Amino acid sequence: MMDRLARQGMILVGCGKMGGAMLSGWLKSGLPPASVWVKDPNPAGWLAEAGIHLNEDLPDAPAVALIAVKPQMMGAALPEVARLGGGGTLIVSVAAGTPIAAFERAFGPGTPVIRAMPNTPAAVGRGITAIIGNEKVTESHLSLAEELLAAVGQVVRLEDEAQMDAVTAVSGSGPAYVFHLIETMAAAGEAEGLSPDLALRLARATVAGAGALAEDATEDPGQLRINVTSPNGTTQAALEVLMDETDGFPALLRRAVGAAARRSKELSRDE
Repeated sequence: MMDRLARQGMILVGCGKMGGAMLSGWLKSGLPPASVWVKDPNPAGWLAEAGIHLNEDLPDAPAVALIAVKPQMMGAALPEVARLGGGGTLIVSVAAGTPIAAFERAFGPGTPVIRAMPNTPAAVGRGITAIIGNEKVTESHLSLAEELLAAVGQVVRLEDEAQMDAVTAVSGSGPAYVFHLIETMAAAGEAEGLSPDLALRLARATVAGAGALAEDATEDPGQLRINVTSPNGTTQAALEVLMDETDGFPALLRRAVGAAARRSKELSRDE
């Protein structure tokens, strides 16, 4: 797949944190810098020395145009690449809240469009991205998108675009939930007498380590929880609070994820 990109070239529209992380991954994977065209009104300093085509005229028929701008910048960004519609170029979007239909309108009929939802751990190569394509997308298109997005982490395929709202609520917004968990664990540690620096260090390392253990383990998270919970011990005492069905984690996270999913639907309707 990278050979095809090297021959035909690819375009990256928007090179902020997410776009920059992906570009860095592609270059490390062996994609020639001369095969990449980047359009960004405020490019990071390292791009000028990367050997890519920065804000230059675009090729006529690149293999892929990846849209990585914020939704509010879409109106200015899409006209620059709209001529690539029609089928010769795969359009991949990582823009939150922008449905496939919006890109079909911008690029015209016959255009293969893949909508992707990565999350912020992509910046350190530990993200997960969900993808779904329109009816013009082939297996070859999906494989190409998977290879590109694998540069920043795992990739999963969805069965229906409607699932994207739930994906947004779980993995797209999910890192913020984890960051808040770290905040609140550290604050609770302070309340029990730890210094702020020590409490934060303990909370960060605990969440990062537990996440790595959960990802690598053969057991499911429920079994891992049981493994570290001694009967009538300290962990059980805490879990009796956290697992309360009325105001513990189960009810709280259902409400939080539900709120995020509803807002994702609203944003898509506003588009």
